[in-house]
Amino acid sequence: MRVRPPSRAGRVMTVLRRTLLTVVGIQLAVAIGMSLVDSYRRRGKKPKPFPVTPPRTVPIGDGTVTTYTFGRDLYDDMLAAIDGAKRQILFETYIWKGDEIGERFKAALTAAANRGVEVYCIYDGFANLVVSPLFKQFPPQLKVLRYPVYAAGWRFFDLRRYGRDHRKILVVDDDEGFVGGYNIGAAYETEWRDTHVRITGPGVWDLKRSFADFWNLNRRRRIRSSERPLLLETASTWEPRIRFHRNVPRLWMFPIRSMYIEAINRASSNVWMTSAYFLPDQDFVDAMRDAAGRGVDVRLLVPLKSNHIVADWISRGYFSQLLDAGVRIFRFRDAMVHAKTATIDGTWSTVGTANIDRLSLSGNYEINVEVIDEALAKTLEEIYTVDEGNCLELTSSEWEARDLHRKFTEFVLAPLRPLL
Repeated sequence: MRVRPPSRAGRVMTVLRRTLLTVVGIQLAVAIGMSLVDSYRRRGKKPKPFPVTPPRTVPIGDGTVTTYTFGRDLYDDMLAAIDGAKRQILFETYIWKGDEIGERFKAALTAAANRGVEVYCIYDGFANLVVSPLFKQFPPQLKVLRYPVYAAGWRFFDLRRYGRDHRKILVVDDDEGFVGGYNIGAAYETEWRDTHVRITGPGVWDLKRSFADFWNLNRRRRIRSSERPLLLETASTWEPRIRFHRNVPRLWMFPIRSMYIEAINRASSNVWMTSAYFLPDQDFVDAMRDAAGRGVDVRLLVPLKSNHIVADWISRGYFSQLLDAGVRIFRFRDAMVHAKTATIDGTWSTVGTANIDRLSLSGNYEINVEVIDEALAKTLEEIYTVDEGNCLELTSSEWEARDLHRKFTEFVLAPLRPLL
């Protein structure tokens, strides 16, 4: 029996498939190789000190907002709040390390439950895969929801079920709530530069409701499938200058991206933004470029070297567009800047958990607080100025003069942008 040779179209498709696999293979090999080399270089390196701003509190309506830029200050106040809880604690984190800091939080939450406080905890299973299983054994008096590593079940085709729980929330009674970029762990206490806020007053109710909505949406993932919903009373008052925006992939809701773009489009004097990982879509980049084009002082502060080297290299692919448009880019030295903040026109500010990347803006469960207040905007501008003092500004001439191998690496990794 004579075998027919493949048709011309078949040969073309074979070549295209092999070419595509080769290109993807090269991209993945470069990404993996860079990660391994970076991990090797980091071994044994001691963290360096960096400037921080002490906690500052501004009054807003019937409440307050306090900013934190150093983990130790934040953890002290969070643990004090937990120790003083009388009725209820709602605690949610993306990463919860099993080190001495993680143990302190676990012990404080357990002690609160032992004295009769109702304690709810949520953590992300995927983010804590490397944490010891022993640490993740919690006493029965704590109500703990581990957001699963794989949440889609049999609905593997449903993209709404693949988002990670990237939020960081603590609400104690009806009195105070914390939200921002800090995870729980020893490294974050002193080695990372991040931003968190503490809120008192009517704004606490929105943060409390945000936790309850996530818990109720996922409560059946707990061991007891009959877990009762977390019910809250209706808030009697609202603070119009404080709003919480929540990304909920299960409901296909991603308002944080819209919040940013709308605020940037309205800017008339300045846009100062800090982002741990900067991998936006083109519409976001265009909003920043347009703002700079109409004379707005647009600044972006990112890590000089983050904890994800591949994200750093992909992020650099946007620098040419931004620099050409007049956006100033600052790179934070000696420490990982993990903050997710922005302040615009001396009035508008946001602090939260969402990075300026596709995973945060259109994939994960995130929460950002939006505040319209001149005093808080001034505080965040002062924090930004302190951070700038620890940065290297990237100039257009410096960027254009970079080595050929750097340009080639950026080009090879560019197709991975949609994945990050």
